[in-house]
Amino acid sequence: MNTPLIMFLAFVGLTLLITFWAAKKNTGASAYFAAGRSITGWQNGLAVAGDYMSAASFLGISGMIYVAGYDGFMYSVGFLVAYITVLLIVAEPLRNAGKYTMADLLAYRLKPRPVRALASLSTLVVSTFYMIAQMVGAGAIIKQLIGISFEPAVIGVGLLMLVYVVFGGMLATTWVQIIKALLLMVGAIMLSYLVLKFHHFSFTEFFNAVAHADYGGSAAPKNLMEPGLKFGVAVAGPWGPIDLISLCLGLVLGTAGLPHILVRFYTVPDAKTARSSVVWAMAIIGLFYIMTTLFGFGAATIIEKAKLTTDGKLDVNMVAPILAKVLGGEFFFAFISAVAFATILAVVAGLTMSASASFAHDFYSNVIHHGKENRPGQEIRVARITAFCVGAASIGFAIYLGPTVNAAFLVGLAFSVAASANLPVIVLSVFWKRFNTTGAVAGLATGLVVSIVLILLSPSGIYGKAAPFPLSNPGIVSIPIGFLAAWLGTLLSARDPEAEAKFAELKVRAHTGLGSEKATSH
Repeated sequence: MNTPLIMFLAFVGLTLLITFWAAKKNTGASAYFAAGRSITGWQNGLAVAGDYMSAASFLGISGMIYVAGYDGFMYSVGFLVAYITVLLIVAEPLRNAGKYTMADLLAYRLKPRPVRALASLSTLVVSTFYMIAQMVGAGAIIKQLIGISFEPAVIGVGLLMLVYVVFGGMLATTWVQIIKALLLMVGAIMLSYLVLKFHHFSFTEFFNAVAHADYGGSAAPKNLMEPGLKFGVAVAGPWGPIDLISLCLGLVLGTAGLPHILVRFYTVPDAKTARSSVVWAMAIIGLFYIMTTLFGFGAATIIEKAKLTTDGKLDVNMVAPILAKVLGGEFFFAFISAVAFATILAVVAGLTMSASASFAHDFYSNVIHHGKENRPGQEIRVARITAFCVGAASIGFAIYLGPTVNAAFLVGLAFSVAASANLPVIVLSVFWKRFNTTGAVAGLATGLVVSIVLILLSPSGIYGKAAPFPLSNPGIVSIPIGFLAAWLGTLLSARDPEAEAKFAELKVRAHTGLGSEKATSH
């Protein structure tokens, strides 16, 4: 039996043991959806980092920097800076005012049924976009790791992820994410060390090599330190720089609207721990994204493109694992590939958890059944069925798109949708007294529809290079439209005295935690 397969099976075995342990503790909705609110600050910080440092981060960004240099590095900057928005605006009010999902915060002072219905739809759309990226990365990794073809690999990952979510709930998902974050940081530090060792631990030598990157073949060396290789006017046309600004807006504002990140703040006992977990997450994520630059730039100075080309196409998602193989041999390649696989499983489990929780808690229990559970445990059963449906849809889309689509780009689109639909209504609900249900519905619906339509009409959508909308990242247009729709929807509709009366109550609860959901004993 080969080394990659042994490492792969060892990780799967460990995570299944965690799932078995967590399944025995899943007694009730709070345990299943929020891990009994028993996760500590450092544990949740690691889990948030594990949820956030996705296949797009480890595989996609490395590939993006390998190809586009400085412009690819902007993805790393955007992903990191985004957590300042989460820390300052979202984490504390969300933890104090909600219960299981993002929509709990919105429904606190607004009419719950329309708000929950649209928030649930938005959660499902964002989670599916994000999951497709992870599934694509999974297929590429498993193909290299074990030799299984792309389609069966994607299906296998999807089924394994469903086991964690359906049986282990949020507790199993959290611990899978913690273990994955630790493994990923160990792998990233080792790979960074090997890159620097290759350049004799000299940053002068390293950056000089980056400025004269030679991929082999007939192509001339290029300066990866020079901006504009992806978003420059010469490469992307006159809209390139605007596309970069649009991408950064989507990344920085989108994190605060990502459902699978937001639900993590319900797993801690109080708002102080929620803030603490964000600080832990920022420290871990910051270190990791600094190291992604070493992977991407390092690979460009070490690996010829021929080693990354499959059937005439450049497989940018395999830059980090192939770099590990070149520098550390088969054993290190096996370890890095297993870590990448762990990354994918953990993130996909978190996404499925947030999507299934939103549908079961928001749509099934609160929209269809008006907040009354018709049978004990029914909400958890519906969540498990939803997990199967979301998983199946993501598997199908990933197989349809194939292994060569860039994972980081797909995640960038998920961020744009989250920033356009979810963030405006979260911010206005917490900070604007006049905000009402009509504004929330208008903001959610408009932001969701506009961002998806612009994605379809972009150069990366259904029209290709003949696209009527020139930007690949729609955030610079769709985010202001989302805020504008929420603002206009509020001003053009009648005042809602009940929503305004509850604003003071929400403000006190959001900032003090009075009356918020408490931890439950297992």
